Amino acid sequence: MADSSFDIVSKVERQEVDNALNQTAKELSQRFDFKGTNATIAWSGDKILMEAVSEERVKAVLDVFETKLVKRGISLKALDAGEPQLSGKEYKIFASIEEGISQENAKKVAKIIRDEGPKGVKAQVQGDELRVSSKSRDDLQAIQALLKGKDLDFAIQFVNYR
Repeated sequence: MADSSFDIVSKVERQEVDNALNQTAKELSQRFDFKGTNATIAWSGDKILMEAVSEERVKAVLDVFETKLVKRGISLKALDAGEPQLSGKEYKIFASIEEGISQENAKKVAKIIRDEGPKGVKAQVQGDELRVSSKSRDDLQAIQALLKGKDLDFAIQFVNYR
């Protein structure tokens, strides 16, 4: 019998992020506590730009955006938000969405699988994803449970389970 396998990836649906951003922009225009603060959120190239007249208001914009991302099923580990910066009379926060598993993070996950997982499970790095294979499907499910229990500092999903 052939080996069973699955891939560990770190992907974010751009459309879901766009929907969360649009919902945040709509909420900013309607909420009373954002009136007169010139609070905005928009795409700036491939980054997300949040602006407001005070540092606390721009942090509140980020908080609303994070809430919308969570409601849409996007892990906050994929969001890389900077610190508020004063630019002229407005404060700005630039945020980006991190995708793909870096080589060093892939090696960390492979080491966890090797050290703590069942014997006979192989993990190999393939670009920005990790392929995990084994003869036993039960072992693969044990690996998924193990990784879900770990507090990794990046978002992961399991795809191509066969």
